[in-house]
Amino acid sequence: MKRWLLSMAALVAVCGAILAEDAKYPIIVTPPGTGPFTFPEGYKTDWSKVTISVTEKLAPNLYILHGNAGVDTAHPDASGGRVAVLFGSDGVLMVDTENAPVAEKTLAAIRTFSDAPIKIVVNSHAHSDHVGGNAFFAKQGALILAQENLRREMMPDPNASAQLAGAPVVAPLDPMSLPVMTYAYDPATEGKAAMAIHMNGETVDLIPMMPSHMGGDTVVRFEKANVIYIQDFYRNFGYPFADQANGGSINGMLQAIDLLEKLSDNNTILVPGHGTLIHRKDMLPYRRMLVEILAKVKSLRNHGDSLRDVLAMNLTQPYDAVTLGDVQSSKDRFITEAYYETGPGGLPPVVDGRRKMPAPTQSR
Repeated sequence: MKRWLLSMAALVAVCGAILAEDAKYPIIVTPPGTGPFTFPEGYKTDWSKVTISVTEKLAPNLYILHGNAGVDTAHPDASGGRVAVLFGSDGVLMVDTENAPVAEKTLAAIRTFSDAPIKIVVNSHAHSDHVGGNAFFAKQGALILAQENLRREMMPDPNASAQLAGAPVVAPLDPMSLPVMTYAYDPATEGKAAMAIHMNGETVDLIPMMPSHMGGDTVVRFEKANVIYIQDFYRNFGYPFADQANGGSINGMLQAIDLLEKLSDNNTILVPGHGTLIHRKDMLPYRRMLVEILAKVKSLRNHGDSLRDVLAMNLTQPYDAVTLGDVQSSKDRFITEAYYETGPGGLPPVVDGRRKMPAPTQSR
């Protein structure tokens, strides 16, 4: 009887593995919210209400973790940034680590499908919803990898202005949160992996990007699964965000889209940090919008219109119907970025992952 039970268990395991291999990916477990979302005046994200769970399965051993909808003011469609998790007998590799207050919840979500040790964390960019849990996972034994500029962006800015009286106290940097192995973006080898990790039957390519969303971005390609984690230079919830003070630019985002066209094929699953999963054809309308907005803002600026004038013209109106999360603050941020970028001489240069941005010009 015992032998029969063991044989049946083995058969079930084999059948399960075959079904997993034959499954059609991606499997959407929980889609992001679509909104519209509203929060009471003065509401602040209540981290106790944030849940982290598997939201997409991209391959038998490649899952996505993300937060729930309707609780996070910064990302109401799904709290925080996506975390990609490659798992197997070689251990766990993570792309990004979510917000710091939910680090334990992120680990608990991983433990629902893998007991393997956390070996490697790759950071796609330096925003806190993607690197906030770094120190926690480093203390679990993870080695953190990223672009050198990302490491610089995470460190205190030596040229920052003095903190204003009454401003919230900034928590000191935990050195454990910093990447310990870094690489640089080199235009001469654009699109080439700075590092390849062979793990759990997968080849993971770390491809440093030109300054686009930020100054130290990386996209992560899983060759066997035909998946690329593209982070935040593309989004389809809210309008584009180029963090110009930290090295990002709209023109860099255009270059990033063009590079991803070359790195992917029609079947590649592209994984943004926010919004829905896409394929490369889905980037074309987004690219067209970036080009059109830059051209319109440049023309208005050359005509002498101020930032306030340009913001009042509602230039995003043609795109609002197909843009979820099109709140006014998202629109204004995008148009303001376009205004800065189309000024005389363009944006200031990137130095150690940062730019010294000019003060806003609101009047003529």
